[in-house]
Amino acid sequence: MAALNATTMAILAGIFILGVGIGVAISSTANFTPENVASREFIDRSAPNAEICVQYGASAVTMDMRAFVTLSPFNVYISQPSMQPGCVLRNNNWAVLERNNLISPQQVRECKNRMNTFGFTGSIEGNGREPKIDCIYQNDSAKNLFLDQPGGGSAPPESQRF
Repeated sequence: MAALNATTMAILAGIFILGVGIGVAISSTANFTPENVASREFIDRSAPNAEICVQYGASAVTMDMRAFVTLSPFNVYISQPSMQPGCVLRNNNWAVLERNNLISPQQVRECKNRMNTFGFTGSIEGNGREPKIDCIYQNDSAKNLFLDQPGGGSAPPESQRF
């Protein structure tokens, strides 16, 4: 009976030590600082006009960079990207921008004719940074290879098309 208690105590001690080890590992790798934007919640909170963005579109990370192409010799040079939080609106929610006179009817027609949507950085409510609004194209050619992994599941079809 005493050996069984010693064995039970050893197993419980091992489980405790394993639990502490796993807890330390998780807490040391889970980093929610601005240097680590690996969570959707962090990106959602950082988006300009976060409530509007989540309600009428999707939060995004925008990258501004320039590309230079030389022809003789042929080379491609890319500048260091500048990353900032942004928002992509669904096609049927452009009225949010029109209501604040941030896009013109002509811009709406041109963007709609190309089957695109609008994305922005900065505040569209006039409190803070001036918004930078662009007509953007959804590129489906790359596909999301994370969804093709076994056991990875798939996103609902309505979340794939803006």
